[in-house]
Amino acid sequence: MAVTIIVFILILLALVLAHEWGHFYAARKAGVRVNEFGFGFPPRLFGFKKGETLYSINLLPLGGFVKLKGEQGEDREEPDSFVHQSASCRAVILVAGVLMNVILAWVLLTIGFSAGIPTVVDDETKPVARDVKIQILQVLPDSPAAQAGIEPGDTIATINGYDFISLQVMQDFIAGHKDNPLHFGIERGDQILEKDATPILLPTSGERAVIGVALIQTGTVTYPWYEAIWEGAKATWWLIYGTVAGFVMIIGNLIQGQGAGVEVAGPVGIAVLTGQVVSLGWLFVLQFAALLSVNLAIINILPFPALDGGRLLFVVIEKIRRKPNNDRVEAIVHTLGFAVLMLLVLVITYKDISRLGINLWQNVVSLFG
Repeated sequence: MAVTIIVFILILLALVLAHEWGHFYAARKAGVRVNEFGFGFPPRLFGFKKGETLYSINLLPLGGFVKLKGEQGEDREEPDSFVHQSASCRAVILVAGVLMNVILAWVLLTIGFSAGIPTVVDDETKPVARDVKIQILQVLPDSPAAQAGIEPGDTIATINGYDFISLQVMQDFIAGHKDNPLHFGIERGDQILEKDATPILLPTSGERAVIGVALIQTGTVTYPWYEAIWEGAKATWWLIYGTVAGFVMIIGNLIQGQGAGVEVAGPVGIAVLTGQVVSLGWLFVLQFAALLSVNLAIINILPFPALDGGRLLFVVIEKIRRKPNNDRVEAIVHTLGFAVLMLLVLVITYKDISRLGINLWQNVVSLFG
């Protein structure tokens, strides 16, 4: 539990600092004064001032912020004011945080590919993969595997004492033992478990006997640093593509009144996922952090008030209208947007706790006891 909390905080810290540093760096390069660089949201716990900037740690660890001179429309005539800059300059400052999260994901994945990143093994990667194993991706409810206590994430080490290096051979072996009990050697973390399950015909399996699991063959593939950079870039692109596609699906489902269609995790849900990823090893943590970094980038670029994308939208509107926006109206819109976002975080957190059945008090007690 303690390790999970520490890793969760470190991931959150890295993601937030990378994002806000992007804004900070772009603003400073443009000559815009940065009044405050904050981790978390107010009220402020403590801070120190260096030069013109106050660096602060705040109570609510749900993000961070960079407070720029003139971001509320004040000091329009001051050269070091945000609002004094051209529309293109302000757009660069607003997008810089998103760009830094994408770069962070790329760096993390590049490190992972250099060190040896867990991946799905196919005919192309199998010759160069190490620690190849067959894992359970999904267990069908009420299936023989579910009744035997086999869980997603388990590794099938042996069946009836036999080792298998081919996923297809294992599936054929299971299918060839219809209605005959099989003895499975299961690896679950540091545990070696023994489970018995009998292959049967299921409605979804056709004429092939199964135990009701989805199997995947995984291994660790290591690339030279010069190839790892390219592999990291490709993986980052596919993360972006998949994340955008997921958001489009969610928005489409909501517009049609079908609900999100997927489980949306808030801070508590992400913390629980962090614990599960930590148990798999630090290379999985790198992938998880990269995924979160890309998600943070995509969320922030959405054209919603208070987000970078929402502020960018106002810059675009100002450019189209060729005259300044009403500062008071824009400030009110962003304030309302921030309130909606905080309410959404609270609702998702409540659902996380209800869905996951988390007893926070017991977790706190276990941390110190």
